[in-house]
Amino acid sequence: MTALGRRAGTAAAVLTLTLAATLAGCGSDDEGAAASEGATRQPDAGASPSPSPSVSPSSASSATDGGASHPPSPGSSTEAEKKKRGIPEGGVPKPGDVDGRDADEVAEGTLTAMWTHDTTVDDGPGDAARRTADAGWLTRSYARQLADHRGGSAPDAQWRRWADHRAYTTVASERTEDAAKPPDTDTVAWRQLTVTTTPHGRDGWTRKPASVVAYVHLVRKSADAVWRVADVTVR
Repeated sequence: MTALGRRAGTAAAVLTLTLAATLAGCGSDDEGAAASEGATRQPDAGASPSPSPSVSPSSASSATDGGASHPPSPGSSTEAEKKKRGIPEGGVPKPGDVDGRDADEVAEGTLTAMWTHDTTVDDGPGDAARRTADAGWLTRSYARQLADHRGGSAPDAQWRRWADHRAYTTVASERTEDAAKPPDTDTVAWRQLTVTTTPHGRDGWTRKPASVVAYVHLVRKSADAVWRVADVTVR
């Protein structure tokens, strides 16, 4: 494997693990649980040419708060149908929902899809990455990289606790870019966003939000083509 291939594989593994780590960061104060050791990781060296930006935690936007309504029981036809179709609470954005020629909208839509989880639909946190790839937000090569590393986000005790409450997440994102970000070209763009995730149980349970800073690498074939995400690194 080439050095470039190793870096790409490492970046995919880091993202997959971070999707799971963000879940652990949400609700780390649950029923006597130990304090979380942090939901973020440094971006892989060489995975992105963007300099190490300075991000102010206060710039992160808050996700939707408040108790969730009480939907039908897990055995109802409504939830059974959602499980069958793999649709999380509130749905997830699709490429057709945004202006594909707008790098900002594509980056935000991709991150929202990646961090949207629903324990009544998903078997584990890695399913969100699979859903994002299947929807068409990513380049083919990046979709394959994430698929290869799905095993790194197996359900853990935190996910099982969420499942006990039939929890789902709400996601908010805000651009928090550094002045040193490389300028866009016709075919390459970089975006930096703070992604804030909040878990909500269908029984009214909820926990504090957790945030990560995501660096998004977007590419397209020509100036009039739609953008696709070629890489996401987080810290």
